[in-house]
Amino acid sequence: MQYRYLGKSGLRISNLALGSWLTYGSKVDVGGTRSCIDAALDAGVNFIDTADVYSFGDAEKVLGRALEGRARSHLVLATKCFFPMSDDPNDRGLSRKHMVESADASLGRLRTDYIDLYQCHRFDERSPLAELVHTIGLLMNRGKILYWGVSCWSAEQIREVCRLCDSMGVPRPISNQPPYNLLERGIEESVVPASIEEGLGQVVFSPLAQGMLTGKYEKGSIPEGSRASEERDGVWLRPWMREEVFEAVDRVREVADELGTTLARLALAWCAHKPGIDSVVFGASSVRQVEENAAAAEVSLSDEAVERVEAAVGGVRL
Repeated sequence: MQYRYLGKSGLRISNLALGSWLTYGSKVDVGGTRSCIDAALDAGVNFIDTADVYSFGDAEKVLGRALEGRARSHLVLATKCFFPMSDDPNDRGLSRKHMVESADASLGRLRTDYIDLYQCHRFDERSPLAELVHTIGLLMNRGKILYWGVSCWSAEQIREVCRLCDSMGVPRPISNQPPYNLLERGIEESVVPASIEEGLGQVVFSPLAQGMLTGKYEKGSIPEGSRASEERDGVWLRPWMREEVFEAVDRVREVADELGTTLARLALAWCAHKPGIDSVVFGASSVRQVEENAAAAEVSLSDEAVERVEAAVGGVRL
């Protein structure tokens, strides 16, 4: 496992991270979550990512229980706020009221005294940006969060908030969390260059394109019990299931075979190899999946291998 500084901060995180979207608190119980965490920590992962909205708080609750008894200082724990957590009109967004109350709620569910990385899950068009920055400073001064980041913000939004932080004397965000994989590379044009310039690292999610880059899905075949077979969770995957995507995945699988690795490991290693990507968040509902994904840390890609992978994908995109 490699450990990288997140953005221009002094925080070191594993370049592979364990995520909790669509798994912990919904499909995986406390015991299963604890087993997955054990496997991830054994592989060298020190970075665990979640959000208040994942299973409407249950992901944080399960993680909090599963992490009990572990050395808190050895973990980098990240969560997020923005999306509605109830029908209450103030229980959403990035207002001072919602952020302060959401941070307290996340701390309680996670059973911890502080959050290492607190992330604004989306940009809030309705709350003043200065209010957000001031609130971040408040949470830092109270010792509730150590660093902060954003998720799915544009290059312009990242630049604007950095300028505001400088003028208000509040630490800048150190990370952005966008989707990124071989088939979804929109951040490369402007978000990554702006982030590098402003000192933010990318903590990318969906590196396996909702499972398309694991190789388990084949044209005309949806395995029983898989995410694609589920009405709710499958909504994120089904847009990928197109003929040209299946063909591109088959070509990448051939490259993986030639390199002596698996499709999933190659896809994760490719993400981790790209400039500006400090950590790659993978999901896993079993120890076997954790071990398979974490093994991507052992895959070293040459520039020539990266070119072959990208040529195999061609211009196929979501």
